[in-house]
Amino acid sequence: MKKFILDILKFSVLAMTVYLGGIFVWGKFIPQKLKPNLQYIQGAYGFMNTRAKEAQASDQVDLLILGSSHAYRGFDVRIFESSGYKSFNLGSSAQSPIQTYLLLKRYLDLLKPKLVIYEIYPATFCTDGVESAIDIISNDKNDIHSLVMTLKTRNIKTFNTLMYAYMNEITLGDEDFVEQQSSDEDQYITGGYVEKRLKYYTPKKQKTNTWQIKNHQLNAFYDIIDLLKSRNIQTILMMAPVTKGLYESYENMEEFEDLMKKTELDYINFNGILNLSDSFHFYDAHHLNQPGVEIFNAACIDTLRKSGKLN
Repeated sequence: MKKFILDILKFSVLAMTVYLGGIFVWGKFIPQKLKPNLQYIQGAYGFMNTRAKEAQASDQVDLLILGSSHAYRGFDVRIFESSGYKSFNLGSSAQSPIQTYLLLKRYLDLLKPKLVIYEIYPATFCTDGVESAIDIISNDKNDIHSLVMTLKTRNIKTFNTLMYAYMNEITLGDEDFVEQQSSDEDQYITGGYVEKRLKYYTPKKQKTNTWQIKNHQLNAFYDIIDLLKSRNIQTILMMAPVTKGLYESYENMEEFEDLMKKTELDYINFNGILNLSDSFHFYDAHHLNQPGVEIFNAACIDTLRKSGKLN
């Protein structure tokens, strides 16, 4: 029996060694199109690489912003700065609650915010979180929180990417990588915001739909709330504006809002309360353009001041 157990252990070690070696070689030398289950992409859409490095070098802020692209494309840190508030935007592409929890565990004690704005878009509760997980694994440091996040996403693509990332960091494979700060349409702004080249949206008829919330995302959301409450950090759940056509296309928005209100945190939905035009203040169905961002951010600051959240 002891020999059998020993043989199993030897085989497991050999299998893991072969697997990790294969992952590293596969990720390093095989073209991306030939490795669909391993997607380590540095400098991906959203500037997470630059944002993460900046967060690692930052100190205390007044305001921390979390969420998906609605966060990093919707909250302009320059506008908050001009009003006297030092802020950092830790949004990332398709960031679901699973990734939000990881980023809080990693950066909350470093940034020590007085106030957290968590931009909650219902779609992020309905995703498997794989896209956002791969983005963060590829562009931020990796630690035990990365492994916990990967296990929660329960996807082989995410796991392979993390194993490659661990191996790559051990060998210092991409330590000299520097991300470009702009593209044809986007400009990264110090503090985590991304400004889109001015574009306008042509409204289209939206299909009627419903939000299908995933339980593991909802559980991660409650973990976020518990973490922030345990640190006594003021937190506001906020839904940024989307086009009227898109907002009205979802039949169960009230159910989602009920979930948010049950957290007993302040919750503000800016849809329907600002004078925004689908044609002139958005660049697609659910992202504000810069004029829209300026209207939204001014209203956000005014609302927070009146509520006593921002002094």
